[in-house]
Amino acid sequence: MKVIINFFKSIILIIFLFSGQILKAEEKIQIGLLAPFSGENSQIGKSIIQSVRMGINKIDKDNITVVPRDTKSDPEQTLKVVNDLYSQGVKIFIGPIFNENLSKLNKFNDAIFLSLTNKVLNNPNNVISVGINAESQFLAIKKFLNTNELKKTLVLIPRKEFQEEIETGIKRSKFKTKKIFYYSAEPTKLTKQIEKVTKYAIRKQNLYDEIKRIEMSDDPNKEKKIKNLEKRDTLGRIGFDSIVIADFDESLKSVTTSLLYTDVSPKKISFISLNQWFDESLFKEKTSQPISFPSINRINYINFNEEYKKLFKTRPSQIAILSYDLIGLIYYSLVQNNFEVNNKLFLKKNKFKGISGIFEISQNNINHSLHFYTVKDNSFIKVF
Repeated sequence: MKVIINFFKSIILIIFLFSGQILKAEEKIQIGLLAPFSGENSQIGKSIIQSVRMGINKIDKDNITVVPRDTKSDPEQTLKVVNDLYSQGVKIFIGPIFNENLSKLNKFNDAIFLSLTNKVLNNPNNVISVGINAESQFLAIKKFLNTNELKKTLVLIPRKEFQEEIETGIKRSKFKTKKIFYYSAEPTKLTKQIEKVTKYAIRKQNLYDEIKRIEMSDDPNKEKKIKNLEKRDTLGRIGFDSIVIADFDESLKSVTTSLLYTDVSPKKISFISLNQWFDESLFKEKTSQPISFPSINRINYINFNEEYKKLFKTRPSQIAILSYDLIGLIYYSLVQNNFEVNNKLFLKKNKFKGISGIFEISQNNINHSLHFYTVKDNSFIKVF
């Protein structure tokens, strides 16, 4: 008889717990959306809110509500709108977008901010960066180097505002380098700096010395050998089998041009950059190919852009795909956390697969498991 009573007690307890979970799941969860809907960055803000709406429609859950607020890309305005939403009980936010708008958000210590920035340093404790950070990128580069048995890597880092982020990414990913070289991005100084790190003057002198040596020799084939040497610009190796250029846009192209000038070719040394968001202007740089980089899932990125364009008649910003994925990530994390918004939401080690790729969650940090692509012959070729 005791066994039967205990059995029914267990059934009642399970029903009670399950019904409690259903009630929690039916509670309305408000998500604050912090983005610039006016001012010079309004197009980015508009792109993000439309992507978030796409994400809401995709998960199709009535208990998730997004409450957008205009930050105007201003820290004080951001603080003002967060105060407003927080007073209404909002405890989870998508945004702000820009790193400079994160200051003073630590006063809302029981709220969570999923910022679209890729910067991780000096952020408040309640801010989780969900951008494609340097650590994620160097982990992918590390995999590429290991796969291709490249062990002598030169990392070129510009003296710019993101220098420390790059250094932190290298450290956290336990990325092994043969040498790290810092350069000024000023065009008047760049080539001289690249000449120095690639030992251009020494290799140039090596060539000159070898031609002289053969000229003075009794080698019966010396004329042919000299003729072949005169076609070259330098002689000797630079001591690296791969070069990571931690730069973007025109500055990246200036570095690759300087490397080519110093007789360092991607045909012999692997050229690698950071995430380029599939910038097709790289196709024009024929002499700098092949060049490889880590990034999100390209096919899904194309499909998302096409769907967005079909709905809104314009192209989205690059980071819009991440804001789309954040809706699914938040809902998934809420399910895992019994629909409670607290500091445990992104604490446990976990993974979420979005259309941009895999989000790796641990200790209130988010990294991305990235793919790898090579630019060659006017196309982006997937490596892994």
